[in-house]
Amino acid sequence: MNLLNSKSSNPMFNEKILDNLDFVKEEKMTVNGTVNKTILLLIITVITAFFSWQQMLTIFSMPLMFGIMILGIILVVTGIRKPQYAHIIAPTYAFVEGLFIGAISAMYASAFEGIVANAALLTFGTLFLMLFIYKSGIIKVTDKFRMVITMAIGAIAILYLASWIGGFMGFEMAFLHDSSPLSIGISLVITVVAALTLLLDFDMIEKNVRSGAPKSYEWIGSMALLVTIIWLYLEFLRLLSKLQD
Repeated sequence: MNLLNSKSSNPMFNEKILDNLDFVKEEKMTVNGTVNKTILLLIITVITAFFSWQQMLTIFSMPLMFGIMILGIILVVTGIRKPQYAHIIAPTYAFVEGLFIGAISAMYASAFEGIVANAALLTFGTLFLMLFIYKSGIIKVTDKFRMVITMAIGAIAILYLASWIGGFMGFEMAFLHDSSPLSIGISLVITVVAALTLLLDFDMIEKNVRSGAPKSYEWIGSMALLVTIIWLYLEFLRLLSKLQD
């Protein structure tokens, strides 16, 4: 399948990125190279998160956490527009997200004992489960499947955006944040969508490798995976907190 005809719901996998990359001068992208870079980004994230967790009570505040979250979004957008700098942007994104994840994890840990360890185990367990499902072909990433997941991600993004805007205006969507059966059900559906997004990431990485994408695109692939893994982790935290509340 031609690389330029491939599509993914993950914004890091956009064919416009490929137009800015030199396929001739660079070495070719490999699965092993992408895996190694993903592991490196995860290590950076975990180390930074540990520091953030330790300093959360003395340094972090909600406005600062919101600023860090916005900076993470800016880095993702920059990675899309400037893929030639992905080797710098991806580690920086991992560092910034580590600060955010550490602070959020500390907040959840103070309210729910053992929730962070459980969320982390579920996240990586789901990661390997989705990899097995993808490799075994139990779920095939077809155009229809990709379209459905893309639409689901878009709906979730709109729902969260409306919730954030409503929060600033004093209107809270209780069904997203309370522990009612409806809220738990919504969180479960969102978590499943986040998990299924990993299949799209695996599929695009494999297609890009087969199509001869440049070596630098390994950073884009690893960053895309990190985006989804962090999303999945946050959804597990949210779901577990509702179940324990």
